Amino acid sequence: MATAPYNYSYIFKYIIIGDMGVGKSCLLHQFTEKKFMADCPHTIGVEFGTRIIEVSGQKIKLQIWDTAGQERFRAVTRSYYRGAAGALMVYDITRRSTYNHLSSWLTDARNLTNPNTVIILIGNKADLEAQRDVTYEEAKQFAEENGLLFLEASAKTGENVEDAFLEAAKKIYQNIQDGSLDLNAAESGVQHKPSAPQGGRLVSEPQPQREGCGC
Repeated sequence: MATAPYNYSYIFKYIIIGDMGVGKSCLLHQFTEKKFMADCPHTIGVEFGTRIIEVSGQKIKLQIWDTAGQERFRAVTRSYYRGAAGALMVYDITRRSTYNHLSSWLTDARNLTNPNTVIILIGNKADLEAQRDVTYEEAKQFAEENGLLFLEASAKTGENVEDAFLEAAKKIYQNIQDGSLDLNAAESGVQHKPSAPQGGRLVSEPQPQREGCGC
C-alpha cells in the first residue's frame, strides 16, 4: 500500500535546558511516550526524542534535544543550542536554587541561539504543591520581564506538558507566517517538508548519536 513519504510539513528543533534534577528528561519522556519514569539516571551529554504534533492544520515534527544540567557537560551541550527554533527552560518549583540559576541559563540561550528562538519557561513538579519554594507569581514576573512564555507543569501527572511543547510550536509557526523567521537561514531551527527522493523510495533520516540515559 502506497503511503505519503513524509506526513509532516515542518521540522522544528527544540532544546530542553536547566539545572540537573529539575525533570527535563521526564518532561521529554512524558511528552513523547505519555509515561512518567519515576527513577532514571541523570542524562550524560545529550538525549533525543521526536513527536509529530499539529498546529493550525499543519503537521509538525518536533526534534527535541534534552541536555544534561551538570556544569561539567555545559561545553558539550552548548553546541546543541545553535539552530534551535524553541528552547524549554526548566526549573523545579520545590528547589529555589534551580530558579535562581535561570538567569545563567537564559544568558546561554540568548547568546547561543538566534534572536527569533522561542523560549518558554517551565516550572516543573507542580504536583508537589506542599513543597513549593518558588511562587507562580514571581516566576511569571521573571518570564514577563524577559519576554518568555511561561507555564507550570508536572512531568509526573502530565499536567501542562503537552501545552508547553505546543505553545512554543504555535509561536514558532506564527513567526513563520508573519515572516519574522527566515526559513532559509541555517540557524532558524526550522526545516520545510523534505521532498520525496527520485523513484518514490524513502531515505531514512539520519539518527543522532545518543549519549547515556535520557529516560
